Amino acid sequence: MKSIEKMGFEEATPIQAQTIPLALEGSDIIGQAQTGTGKTAAFGIPLMEKIDIKADHVQGIVIAPTRELAIQVSEELFKLGYGKRARVLAVYGGQDIDRQIRALKKKPHIIVGTPGRLIDHINRKNIRLGEVSTVVLDEADEMLNMGFIEDIESILSNVPEERQTLLFSATMPDPIRKIAEKFMRDPKLVKVKAKEMTVSSIEQYYLELREGEKFDTLARLLDIQTPELAIVFGRTKRRVDELSSALNIRGYMAEGIHGDLSQAKRLSVLKKFKEGSIDVLVATDVAARGLDISGVTHVYNFDIPQDPESYVHRIGRTGRAGKKGMAVTFVTPRERGQLNAVENTTKKRMIKMKAPTLSEALEGQQKAVTDKIISTVEQEDLSLYTSTADELLQKYSASDLVASVLKLLTKEPDSTPVKLTEEAPMPMRRDRNRSSSSSNRQRNGRSTSPQGRKDYGNKRSRSTGQRRERTSK
Repeated sequence: MKSIEKMGFEEATPIQAQTIPLALEGSDIIGQAQTGTGKTAAFGIPLMEKIDIKADHVQGIVIAPTRELAIQVSEELFKLGYGKRARVLAVYGGQDIDRQIRALKKKPHIIVGTPGRLIDHINRKNIRLGEVSTVVLDEADEMLNMGFIEDIESILSNVPEERQTLLFSATMPDPIRKIAEKFMRDPKLVKVKAKEMTVSSIEQYYLELREGEKFDTLARLLDIQTPELAIVFGRTKRRVDELSSALNIRGYMAEGIHGDLSQAKRLSVLKKFKEGSIDVLVATDVAARGLDISGVTHVYNFDIPQDPESYVHRIGRTGRAGKKGMAVTFVTPRERGQLNAVENTTKKRMIKMKAPTLSEALEGQQKAVTDKIISTVEQEDLSLYTSTADELLQKYSASDLVASVLKLLTKEPDSTPVKLTEEAPMPMRRDRNRSSSSSNRQRNGRSTSPQGRKDYGNKRSRSTGQRRERTSK
């Protein structure tokens, strides 16, 4: 397919290599894999191959748990079907339903939707599923967590029994197994093992902190590491709101997304993040599901996730397309067991990082400015500025002039007080594959950063001083 070449696919991921041949044969498939493993292409390529472009009815539906994921999947399918000119439509809550009705009258070949909005259109008889030949359930376990199982059963009951069903889920709890038993025919299991789920290009660290130490530590790490784009994960909507507000008070360009925001607001925030007009995106797990944003260099788990699978989802936002990424997790003393469970799932021990100091944060910012100055000297045309520079050198020493430039451009660590509501550690969802002994494993003897206190993974050589003019002193 020309569209596949155009999208830059070079080599199939494990989930794609195992799923696509089976799907092309017409088999029902249960795919157990995380976000970021290439699931959309795994079901999208065979789905597109089956589409009859001349037909004017719905031939495939994809059910997704969130608006963000529905939009993401529909965009990916549109690209996959571009050469074939397949019509793909996303329907989800938060968008004008009359607008969706008008779009449905154009007779899309594939509909991607959230369960609630699909049910709404089915009940209104806006969507007729009598000729659907393929159904995809994407992130089925997340739909279970969000209470959509009855909606899924209702949708599947409206689709012909003679169909192909593809179900993808990071985990396989009993209710998902029952869905498979009831609505699928002799499904083939494709499973990407836990060790394949984590990206080897992601450096994983953790810091053990008291709750009240987290925010200043995050701010100092941002100053030292100066990420190009960073995602900070919070446990609750309140946490996301307070964190994004506090980061702005301290002079960082940050915005948050969670389930209570309007769809227009969420799309606006994501657009600004993709364009780089904000440096830090603060998000809940649900709001970040399905996000595919290139260039994310750092993920900060301000609150450790409730289960190991969510951790893998989170850190999968970085280290993509062969690029390096870094994930830093904050752990309170009461959350050591959760850290053990995460490591048991990922088959990788995190490196313990020491909490940075104010002086190290300032040093990190100065280094970023210094790198920027050196890059400008070596690569830019400075001829328009040399005469003024010569005049200044007649009055002041070179050392004082350079020092003044450093001071002007360096974002000095801000200690403006901020208030965050403390979030009590949540009980961990037990990983069915984890042995009970792992939670009792002692943390003595853990390795620390090879470079000690100053190994904070600075990823970019540019000043953040000019981009953070809202710093409160």
